[in-house]
Amino acid sequence: MVTVMPRKKISTTVYITPEQDARLKQLHARTKVPVAEYIRQGIDLVLDRYKDQMPGQVGLFDGSAPPSGASPKQ
Repeated sequence: MVTVMPRKKISTTVYITPEQDARLKQLHARTKVPVAEYIRQGIDLVLDRYKDQMPGQVGLFDGSAPPSGASPKQ
């Protein structure tokens, strides 16, 4: 069994269509998983899909900087 540690959450407002609302409520009725959890999972999927467009740290050996002790390419 996998234990998931709860993370702190912030409150926000998200506008969805009536069709999305109805489908999420149907899914909740069948699975008992909160609608908010499905919305968080959807956000995670979008963030993962577009992670290459997100600012982040540069890898050590991604070609942008020489490895430690090496001279730069000329």
